[in-house]
Amino acid sequence: MKAMVFNEFGPPDVLHYEDRPVPDPGSDDLVMQVHAVSVNRVLDVEIRSGRAPHYGVTPPHIPGVDPSGVVVAVGDNVTEFAVGDRVSATLTMPKGGRYGIECDGGDAEYALAPAGCCVKVRDEVGFAEATVISRHGPVAYNLLFRHGKLEAGQTVLILGASGNLGSIGIQLAKAAGATVIAAAGSADRASVGAELGADYAVNYGEIDLVDAVMEITEGQGVNLFYDNIANPDFCSKGIECLARHGRMVTAGAHGGPVVPVNFHTVYNRQLTIKGDPQSIASDALPCFDAAAEGKLKAVIDRVVPLSKAPAMHALLESPEGVGVGKIILDPTLG
Repeated sequence: MKAMVFNEFGPPDVLHYEDRPVPDPGSDDLVMQVHAVSVNRVLDVEIRSGRAPHYGVTPPHIPGVDPSGVVVAVGDNVTEFAVGDRVSATLTMPKGGRYGIECDGGDAEYALAPAGCCVKVRDEVGFAEATVISRHGPVAYNLLFRHGKLEAGQTVLILGASGNLGSIGIQLAKAAGATVIAAAGSADRASVGAELGADYAVNYGEIDLVDAVMEITEGQGVNLFYDNIANPDFCSKGIECLARHGRMVTAGAHGGPVVPVNFHTVYNRQLTIKGDPQSIASDALPCFDAAAEGKLKAVIDRVVPLSKAPAMHALLESPEGVGVGKIILDPTLG
């Protein structure tokens, strides 16, 4: 089979399209023919570059943390999946570690994965959409509902409205009956939040975030602040938007990571700040249900052959970057 491999850390051209043997499943594993896998800005690009040594990846390594495809083989202990099933891999592995980081990932024609981190994909959901949802849906669901305790009738402020975690968070929160304030640093990116169903869209590049949120909430503030950027100029403002007993949740810090926090606000309002990047496989299922029912749309920038991975890594590292949405690699296209 063909796989995208880096044998050393460095620029995008350290990625090589190599021949590798098709993997055999262990007793608790499955093997899928990969139809989609995303290019993740941190878990693929930053690790490949060598700028993220704290993840502990040692080359040679096949990146790709979120493959989706069709099961072609299962291990002896696997009973919940069968050959022919449509599946996606989620990040957190059942015995610890993260798929595609502590083990080889899905940038290949065939990928080995622990069955315990995989979920079945409904027929109504395409593979590219499934990959975006399986990567970000469980993280967003965990943050919003397990940690954020978001309920119908409450108000949530979501920063990074056009980003992957932001766009899915907006839709899950709206489907749950919450009032959603989507915020971003430009009019175009804020408008993405409105298009995805947010009740209000705030361009904090032009107006003060705290003033806008307090006007929307009539001075009450929001119940939940959902941020996965840690921009030091605006994350602290999001905390100031929280109501008494409000909660902040996060699973990302690529815009920081150091953020100034007014702890007078934290303790006077009795706030909770919780971070958790884990992806619980079962949390992908309500996300797939929402997608199948037209309540959740995966935002995709483009779908290209796996062989184009070096160019896509270079694009993500370039000043222009990508517009909105995920870059998807499809190994079936070459």
